[in-house]
Amino acid sequence: MKLTVVGGGSTYTPELVDGFARLRDTLPVEELVLVDPAADRLELVGGLARRIFAKQGHPGRVVTTSDLDQGVDGADAVLLQLRVGGQAAREQDETWPLECGCVGQETTGAGGLAKALRTVPVVLDIAERVRRTNPDAWIIDFTNPVGIVTRALLQAGHKAVGLCNVAIGFQRKFAGLLGVTPADIHLDHVGLNHLTWETGVRLGGPEGEDVLPKLLTGHGDTIAADLHLPHPLLDRLGVVPSYYLRYYYAHDEVVRELRTKPSRAAEVAEMERRLLEMYGDPTLDEKPELLAKRGGAYYSEAAVDLAAALLGGGGSPYQVVNTYNNGTLPFLPPDAVIEVQAAVGASGPTPLPVTAPDPLQSGLMANVTAYEELALRAALEGGRDRVFRALLAHPLVGQYEYADALTDQLIAHNREHLAWA
Repeated sequence: MKLTVVGGGSTYTPELVDGFARLRDTLPVEELVLVDPAADRLELVGGLARRIFAKQGHPGRVVTTSDLDQGVDGADAVLLQLRVGGQAAREQDETWPLECGCVGQETTGAGGLAKALRTVPVVLDIAERVRRTNPDAWIIDFTNPVGIVTRALLQAGHKAVGLCNVAIGFQRKFAGLLGVTPADIHLDHVGLNHLTWETGVRLGGPEGEDVLPKLLTGHGDTIAADLHLPHPLLDRLGVVPSYYLRYYYAHDEVVRELRTKPSRAAEVAEMERRLLEMYGDPTLDEKPELLAKRGGAYYSEAAVDLAAALLGGGGSPYQVVNTYNNGTLPFLPPDAVIEVQAAVGASGPTPLPVTAPDPLQSGLMANVTAYEELALRAALEGGRDRVFRALLAHPLVGQYEYADALTDQLIAHNREHLAWA
Protein backbone atom coordinates (compact mmCIF):
# COMPACT_ATOMS: atom_id res chain seq x y z
CA MET A 1 0.00 0.00 0.00
CA LYS A 2 1.31 3.42 -0.97
CA LEU A 3 0.14 6.59 0.79
CA THR A 4 1.15 10.08 -0.23
CA VAL A 5 1.00 13.17 1.98
CA VAL A 6 0.91 16.44 0.06
CA GLY A 7 2.25 19.05 2.44
CA GLY A 8 4.53 16.41 3.92
CA GLY A 9 6.99 19.05 5.10
CA SER A 10 4.44 20.30 7.64
CA THR A 11 5.38 20.17 11.30
CA TYR A 12 2.12 18.19 11.68
CA THR A 13 3.57 15.27 9.75
CA PRO A 14 5.38 13.47 12.62
CA GLU A 15 1.99 13.16 14.37
CA LEU A 16 0.68 11.40 11.28
CA VAL A 17 3.78 9.24 10.92
CA ASP A 18 3.56 8.20 14.57
CA GLY A 19 -0.01 7.03 13.94
CA PHE A 20 1.02 5.05 10.86
CA ALA A 21 3.77 3.39 12.90
CA ARG A 22 1.59 2.54 15.91
CA LEU A 23 -1.46 1.43 13.93
CA ARG A 24 0.30 -0.54 11.19
CA ASP A 25 -1.98 -3.55 11.74
CA THR A 26 -4.98 -1.37 10.87
CA LEU A 27 -3.28 0.31 7.91
CA PRO A 28 -0.27 -1.65 6.58
CA VAL A 29 1.60 1.09 4.72
CA GLU A 30 4.45 -0.22 2.61
CA GLU A 31 5.50 3.13 1.18
CA LEU A 32 4.86 6.56 2.66
CA VAL A 33 5.66 9.45 0.34
CA LEU A 34 6.00 12.98 1.71
CA VAL A 35 5.60 15.67 -0.96
CA ASP A 36 6.48 19.31 -0.34
CA PRO A 37 8.04 22.13 -2.37
CA ALA A 38 10.03 23.28 0.69
CA ALA A 39 13.03 20.96 0.36
CA ASP A 40 14.72 22.13 3.58
CA ARG A 41 11.68 21.38 5.75
CA LEU A 42 11.02 18.15 3.88
CA GLU A 43 14.51 16.87 4.65
CA LEU A 44 14.08 17.51 8.39
CA VAL A 45 10.60 16.01 8.59
CA GLY A 46 11.51 13.05 6.38
CA GLY A 47 14.51 12.22 8.50
CA LEU A 48 12.44 12.17 11.69
CA ALA A 49 9.74 10.10 9.94
CA ARG A 50 12.28 7.43 9.03
CA ARG A 51 13.61 7.34 12.59
CA ILE A 52 10.06 6.99 14.01
CA PHE A 53 9.38 4.07 11.68
CA ALA A 54 12.70 2.46 12.59
CA LYS A 55 12.21 2.85 16.34
CA GLN A 56 8.76 1.28 16.22
CA GLY A 57 9.87 -1.52 13.93
CA HIS A 58 7.72 -0.46 10.99
CA PRO A 59 8.87 -2.25 7.81
CA GLY A 60 7.62 0.44 5.41
CA ARG A 61 9.86 2.95 3.70
CA VAL A 62 9.58 6.74 3.78
CA VAL A 63 10.24 8.61 0.54
CA THR A 64 10.54 12.38 0.21
CA THR A 65 10.14 14.36 -3.00
CA SER A 66 9.29 17.82 -4.29
CA ASP A 67 7.90 16.29 -7.49
CA LEU A 68 4.13 16.05 -7.05
CA ASP A 69 3.50 13.82 -10.07
CA GLN A 70 6.18 11.38 -8.96
CA GLY A 71 4.86 11.42 -5.41
CA VAL A 72 1.26 10.59 -6.26
CA ASP A 73 2.03 8.06 -8.98
CA GLY A 74 0.53 4.73 -7.92
CA ALA A 75 -0.75 6.03 -4.58
CA ASP A 76 -3.75 4.27 -3.07
CA ALA A 77 -4.68 7.38 -1.11
CA VAL A 78 -3.47 10.99 -1.11
CA LEU A 79 -3.74 13.08 2.05
CA LEU A 80 -3.86 16.85 1.60
CA GLN A 81 -2.53 19.02 4.44
CA LEU A 82 -1.23 22.16 2.77
CA ARG A 83 -1.25 25.84 3.67
CA VAL A 84 -1.05 28.18 0.67
CA GLY A 85 0.90 31.25 1.72
CA GLY A 86 2.21 29.63 4.91
CA GLN A 87 1.97 31.14 8.37
CA ALA A 88 2.54 34.63 6.93
CA ALA A 89 -0.81 34.46 5.12
CA ARG A 90 -2.44 33.04 8.23
CA GLU A 91 -1.10 35.99 10.24
CA GLN A 92 -2.90 38.33 7.84
CA ASP A 93 -6.12 36.30 7.93
CA GLU A 94 -6.17 36.67 11.71
CA THR A 95 -5.46 40.41 11.85
CA TRP A 96 -7.04 42.55 9.11
CA PRO A 97 -10.65 41.45 9.85
CA LEU A 98 -10.22 42.87 13.37
CA GLU A 99 -9.92 46.35 11.86
CA CYS A 100 -13.65 46.12 11.02
CA GLY A 101 -14.54 44.63 14.39
CA CYS A 102 -14.95 41.13 12.92
CA VAL A 103 -13.37 37.91 14.15
CA GLY A 104 -9.97 37.22 12.63
CA GLN A 105 -9.70 33.45 12.22
CA GLU A 106 -8.15 31.25 9.56
CA THR A 107 -11.10 28.96 8.84
CA THR A 108 -14.21 31.09 9.26
CA GLY A 109 -15.35 34.64 8.66
CA ALA A 110 -13.35 36.91 6.36
CA GLY A 111 -10.05 35.18 7.12
CA GLY A 112 -11.56 31.81 6.32
CA LEU A 113 -12.81 33.14 2.98
CA ALA A 114 -9.33 34.42 2.16
CA LYS A 115 -7.90 30.98 2.88
CA ALA A 116 -10.55 29.34 0.70
CA LEU A 117 -9.78 31.66 -2.22
CA ARG A 118 -6.06 30.87 -1.98
CA THR A 119 -6.55 27.16 -1.45
CA VAL A 120 -9.32 25.86 -3.70
CA PRO A 121 -7.55 26.43 -7.06
CA VAL A 122 -4.34 24.84 -5.77
CA VAL A 123 -6.12 21.78 -4.36
CA LEU A 124 -8.12 21.28 -7.57
CA ASP A 125 -4.90 21.38 -9.60
CA ILE A 126 -3.34 18.75 -7.32
CA ALA A 127 -6.45 16.59 -7.54
CA GLU A 128 -6.47 16.75 -11.34
CA ARG A 129 -2.85 15.59 -11.39
CA VAL A 130 -3.73 12.74 -9.03
CA ARG A 131 -6.60 11.74 -11.31
CA ARG A 132 -4.37 11.75 -14.41
CA THR A 133 -1.81 9.57 -12.65
CA ASN A 134 -4.12 7.32 -10.66
CA PRO A 135 -7.89 7.87 -11.05
CA ASP A 136 -8.71 5.22 -8.42
CA ALA A 137 -6.86 6.98 -5.59
CA TRP A 138 -8.87 8.36 -2.70
CA ILE A 139 -8.22 11.98 -1.72
CA ILE A 140 -8.49 12.66 2.01
CA ASP A 141 -8.65 16.39 2.67
CA PHE A 142 -7.42 17.79 5.97
CA THR A 143 -6.77 21.21 4.42
CA ASN A 144 -8.92 24.03 5.80
CA PRO A 145 -11.53 25.23 5.24
CA VAL A 146 -12.35 21.54 4.93
CA GLY A 147 -16.04 21.93 4.05
CA ILE A 148 -15.45 24.30 1.15
CA VAL A 149 -12.38 22.44 -0.13
CA THR A 150 -14.17 19.06 0.03
CA ARG A 151 -17.18 20.51 -1.79
CA ALA A 152 -14.88 21.80 -4.54
CA LEU A 153 -13.28 18.36 -4.89
CA LEU A 154 -16.60 16.50 -4.98
CA GLN A 155 -18.16 18.91 -7.47
CA ALA A 156 -15.17 18.33 -9.74
CA GLY A 157 -15.85 14.59 -9.63
CA HIS A 158 -12.97 13.48 -7.42
CA LYS A 159 -13.05 10.55 -4.98
CA ALA A 160 -12.73 12.77 -1.94
CA VAL A 161 -13.62 12.77 1.74
CA GLY A 162 -13.02 15.60 4.19
CA LEU A 163 -11.55 14.99 7.63
CA CYS A 164 -11.45 17.09 10.82
CA ASN A 165 -10.16 16.24 14.27
CA VAL A 166 -12.91 17.98 16.28
CA ALA A 167 -15.08 14.87 16.62
CA ILE A 168 -12.28 12.50 17.57
CA GLY A 169 -11.15 15.04 20.16
CA PHE A 170 -14.62 15.04 21.73
CA GLN A 171 -14.76 11.25 21.56
CA ARG A 172 -11.55 10.92 23.56
CA LYS A 173 -12.47 13.69 25.98
CA PHE A 174 -15.84 12.17 26.79
CA ALA A 175 -14.36 8.67 27.08
CA GLY A 176 -11.87 9.99 29.65
CA LEU A 177 -14.59 11.71 31.66
CA LEU A 178 -16.75 8.58 31.66
CA GLY A 179 -13.92 6.11 32.31
CA VAL A 180 -14.51 4.09 29.14
CA THR A 181 -12.47 3.50 25.99
CA PRO A 182 -12.87 5.81 22.97
CA ALA A 183 -14.26 2.85 21.00
CA ASP A 184 -17.18 2.77 23.47
CA ILE A 185 -18.23 6.31 22.49
CA HIS A 186 -20.46 7.03 19.49
CA LEU A 187 -21.19 10.70 18.90
CA ASP A 188 -24.40 12.10 17.47
CA HIS A 189 -22.30 14.69 15.65
CA VAL A 190 -24.08 17.05 13.27
CA GLY A 191 -23.32 20.22 11.35
CA LEU A 192 -20.83 21.64 8.90
CA ASN A 193 -17.07 21.63 9.25
CA HIS A 194 -16.15 23.86 12.21
CA LEU A 195 -19.85 24.42 12.85
CA THR A 196 -20.92 21.27 14.70
CA TRP A 197 -22.79 20.14 17.76
CA GLU A 198 -22.72 16.92 19.79
CA THR A 199 -26.45 16.28 20.21
CA GLY A 200 -25.96 12.87 21.79
CA VAL A 201 -23.16 10.78 23.29
CA ARG A 202 -23.96 7.08 23.05
CA LEU A 203 -22.32 4.10 24.70
CA GLY A 204 -21.61 1.17 22.41
CA GLY A 205 -22.86 2.42 19.05
CA PRO A 206 -25.57 4.38 17.22
CA GLU A 207 -28.37 2.66 19.17
CA GLY A 208 -26.65 2.84 22.57
CA GLU A 209 -27.71 4.74 25.67
CA ASP A 210 -27.41 8.53 25.35
CA VAL A 211 -25.26 9.69 28.26
CA LEU A 212 -24.98 13.34 27.18
CA PRO A 213 -27.30 14.54 29.99
CA LYS A 214 -25.11 12.68 32.49
CA LEU A 215 -22.00 14.31 31.02
CA LEU A 216 -23.46 17.79 31.24
CA THR A 217 -24.65 17.22 34.81
CA GLY A 218 -21.48 15.62 36.12
CA HIS A 219 -18.80 17.28 34.02
CA GLY A 220 -20.39 20.45 32.67
CA ASP A 221 -17.80 22.75 34.26
CA THR A 222 -14.91 20.84 32.66
CA ILE A 223 -16.54 20.75 29.23
CA ALA A 224 -17.48 24.44 29.39
CA ALA A 225 -13.96 25.42 30.43
CA ASP A 226 -12.48 23.55 27.47
CA LEU A 227 -14.82 25.41 25.12
CA HIS A 228 -14.33 28.79 26.84
CA LEU A 229 -18.11 29.06 27.12
CA PRO A 230 -20.20 29.46 30.31
CA HIS A 231 -21.60 26.29 31.85
CA PRO A 232 -25.13 27.74 32.09
CA LEU A 233 -25.13 28.21 28.31
CA LEU A 234 -24.44 24.50 27.76
CA ASP A 235 -27.29 23.64 30.12
CA ARG A 236 -29.64 25.90 28.18
CA LEU A 237 -28.52 24.50 24.82
CA GLY A 238 -28.67 20.86 25.99
CA VAL A 239 -25.91 20.00 23.51
CA VAL A 240 -22.15 20.45 23.29
CA PRO A 241 -21.10 22.88 20.55
CA SER A 242 -17.64 22.72 19.04
CA TYR A 243 -15.09 25.31 20.11
CA TYR A 244 -15.68 27.15 16.83
CA LEU A 245 -19.24 28.04 17.86
CA ARG A 246 -17.68 30.49 20.32
CA TYR A 247 -16.98 32.76 17.35
CA TYR A 248 -20.76 32.99 16.87
CA TYR A 249 -22.07 32.76 20.43
CA ALA A 250 -19.50 35.19 21.90
CA HIS A 251 -18.35 37.14 18.83
CA ASP A 252 -17.67 40.52 20.42
CA GLU A 253 -15.97 38.96 23.44
CA VAL A 254 -13.66 37.02 21.10
CA VAL A 255 -12.84 40.16 19.09
CA ARG A 256 -11.85 41.98 22.28
CA GLU A 257 -9.59 39.08 23.27
CA LEU A 258 -7.97 38.84 19.84
CA ARG A 259 -7.15 42.54 19.86
CA THR A 260 -5.19 42.25 23.10
CA LYS A 261 -2.95 39.24 22.50
CA PRO A 262 -0.52 37.88 19.89
CA SER A 263 -2.13 36.10 16.96
CA ARG A 264 -2.33 32.32 16.94
CA ALA A 265 -0.31 32.45 13.72
CA ALA A 266 2.57 34.14 15.55
CA GLU A 267 2.44 31.52 18.30
CA VAL A 268 2.40 28.68 15.77
CA ALA A 269 5.23 30.19 13.72
CA GLU A 270 7.45 30.23 16.82
CA MET A 271 6.38 26.67 17.66
CA GLU A 272 7.23 25.56 14.13
CA ARG A 273 10.68 27.13 14.38
CA ARG A 274 11.38 25.21 17.58
CA LEU A 275 9.91 21.98 16.20
CA LEU A 276 12.04 22.11 13.06
CA GLU A 277 15.12 22.59 15.23
CA MET A 278 14.12 19.47 17.16
CA TYR A 279 13.43 17.52 13.97
CA GLY A 280 16.98 18.22 12.87
CA ASP A 281 18.38 16.35 15.90
CA PRO A 282 19.56 12.98 14.54
CA THR A 283 18.93 11.35 17.94
CA LEU A 284 15.22 12.30 18.02
CA ASP A 285 13.14 9.25 17.07
CA GLU A 286 9.67 10.09 18.41
CA LYS A 287 7.27 12.99 18.13
CA PRO A 288 8.21 15.67 20.69
CA GLU A 289 5.78 16.78 23.39
CA LEU A 290 5.70 20.29 21.94
CA LEU A 291 3.88 18.94 18.89
CA ALA A 292 0.75 18.40 21.01
CA LYS A 293 0.46 22.20 21.34
CA ARG A 294 0.72 22.71 17.57
CA GLY A 295 -2.87 21.58 16.95
CA GLY A 296 -4.37 18.63 15.13
CA ALA A 297 -4.66 16.38 18.17
CA TYR A 298 -5.59 12.77 17.27
CA TYR A 299 -5.29 13.61 13.58
CA SER A 300 -3.21 10.50 13.03
CA GLU A 301 -5.80 8.15 14.53
CA ALA A 302 -8.59 9.74 12.49
CA ALA A 303 -6.55 9.61 9.27
CA VAL A 304 -5.54 5.97 9.76
CA ASP A 305 -9.12 4.96 10.57
CA LEU A 306 -10.50 6.70 7.49
CA ALA A 307 -7.82 5.51 5.08
CA ALA A 308 -8.14 1.91 6.31
CA ALA A 309 -11.91 1.93 5.79
CA LEU A 310 -11.71 3.52 2.33
CA LEU A 311 -9.03 1.08 1.20
CA GLY A 312 -11.04 -1.95 2.23
CA GLY A 313 -9.05 -2.92 5.31
CA GLY A 314 -9.85 -2.27 8.94
CA GLY A 315 -11.05 0.95 10.44
CA SER A 316 -14.09 1.76 12.55
CA PRO A 317 -17.45 1.00 10.94
CA TYR A 318 -18.73 4.51 11.70
CA GLN A 319 -16.67 7.67 11.38
CA VAL A 320 -17.30 11.41 11.36
CA VAL A 321 -16.44 12.76 7.92
CA ASN A 322 -17.22 15.61 5.54
CA THR A 323 -19.24 14.46 2.55
CA TYR A 324 -22.25 15.33 0.39
CA ASN A 325 -25.51 15.92 2.24
CA ASN A 326 -27.67 14.00 -0.28
CA GLY A 327 -30.83 14.49 1.78
CA THR A 328 -29.38 13.67 5.20
CA LEU A 329 -30.31 17.16 6.38
CA PRO A 330 -33.39 17.97 4.24
CA PHE A 331 -33.19 21.72 4.89
CA LEU A 332 -29.81 21.89 3.07
CA PRO A 333 -29.11 21.38 -0.66
CA PRO A 334 -28.12 17.84 -1.70
CA ASP A 335 -24.64 19.04 -2.76
CA ALA A 336 -23.91 20.82 0.51
CA VAL A 337 -21.02 19.24 2.39
CA ILE A 338 -21.95 18.26 5.93
CA GLU A 339 -19.97 16.79 8.82
CA VAL A 340 -21.76 13.79 10.32
CA GLN A 341 -21.35 10.18 11.32
CA ALA A 342 -21.15 7.91 8.29
CA ALA A 343 -20.67 4.27 7.46
CA VAL A 344 -17.38 4.23 5.58
CA GLY A 345 -16.21 1.52 3.19
CA ALA A 346 -14.43 1.01 -0.11
CA SER A 347 -17.24 2.78 -1.97
CA GLY A 348 -16.94 5.84 0.27
CA PRO A 349 -19.00 7.30 3.12
CA THR A 350 -22.75 6.93 3.56
CA PRO A 351 -24.15 9.34 6.19
CA LEU A 352 -26.19 7.78 8.99
CA PRO A 353 -29.72 9.10 9.61
CA VAL A 354 -29.74 12.27 11.70
CA THR A 355 -32.44 13.36 14.12
CA ALA A 356 -33.85 16.71 12.99
CA PRO A 357 -31.66 19.41 14.58
CA ASP A 358 -33.07 22.18 16.71
CA PRO A 359 -33.83 25.37 14.69
CA LEU A 360 -31.07 27.08 16.66
CA GLN A 361 -28.66 24.72 14.91
CA SER A 362 -30.38 24.24 11.55
CA GLY A 363 -30.83 27.98 11.00
CA LEU A 364 -27.16 28.70 11.44
CA MET A 365 -26.22 25.69 9.30
CA ALA A 366 -28.42 26.95 6.48
CA ASN A 367 -26.90 30.43 6.72
CA VAL A 368 -23.32 29.18 6.64
CA THR A 369 -24.10 26.70 3.86
CA ALA A 370 -25.30 29.61 1.70
CA TYR A 371 -22.06 31.44 2.49
CA GLU A 372 -20.00 28.37 1.55
CA GLU A 373 -21.77 28.12 -1.82
CA LEU A 374 -20.98 31.78 -2.53
CA ALA A 375 -17.42 31.34 -1.26
CA LEU A 376 -16.86 28.43 -3.63
CA ARG A 377 -18.17 30.48 -6.55
CA ALA A 378 -15.74 33.25 -5.63
CA ALA A 379 -12.85 30.77 -5.40
CA LEU A 380 -13.66 29.18 -8.77
CA GLU A 381 -14.69 32.25 -10.78
CA GLY A 382 -13.06 35.20 -9.00
CA GLY A 383 -14.26 38.78 -9.03
CA ARG A 384 -14.70 41.46 -6.40
CA ASP A 385 -18.50 41.23 -6.44
CA ARG A 386 -18.43 37.48 -5.72
CA VAL A 387 -16.10 38.07 -2.76
CA PHE A 388 -18.40 40.82 -1.48
CA ARG A 389 -21.49 38.63 -1.76
CA ALA A 390 -19.82 35.80 0.16
CA LEU A 391 -18.77 38.16 2.94
CA LEU A 392 -22.22 39.76 3.10
CA ALA A 393 -23.73 36.29 3.49
CA HIS A 394 -21.45 35.25 6.35
CA PRO A 395 -23.11 35.67 9.76
CA LEU A 396 -19.79 36.85 11.25
CA VAL A 397 -19.79 39.81 8.79
CA GLY A 398 -23.32 40.43 7.48
CA GLN A 399 -23.24 44.25 7.08
CA TYR A 400 -22.60 45.84 3.71
CA GLU A 401 -20.14 48.45 4.97
CA TYR A 402 -18.07 45.74 6.65
CA ALA A 403 -18.35 43.47 3.61
CA ASP A 404 -17.16 46.28 1.32
CA ALA A 405 -14.18 47.17 3.48
CA LEU A 406 -13.22 43.53 4.08
CA THR A 407 -13.42 42.77 0.36
CA ASP A 408 -10.83 45.46 -0.35
CA GLN A 409 -8.64 44.21 2.48
CA LEU A 410 -8.89 40.59 1.40
CA ILE A 411 -7.90 41.36 -2.17
CA ALA A 412 -5.05 43.66 -1.12
CA HIS A 413 -3.55 41.07 1.22
CA ASN A 414 -3.96 38.12 -1.15
CA ARG A 415 -3.36 39.59 -4.60
CA GLU A 416 -0.34 37.36 -5.29
CA HIS A 417 -2.52 34.26 -4.76
CA LEU A 418 -5.54 35.42 -6.78
CA ALA A 419 -5.11 34.92 -10.54
CA TRP A 420 -8.02 37.29 -11.28
CA ALA A 421 -6.99 40.16 -8.99
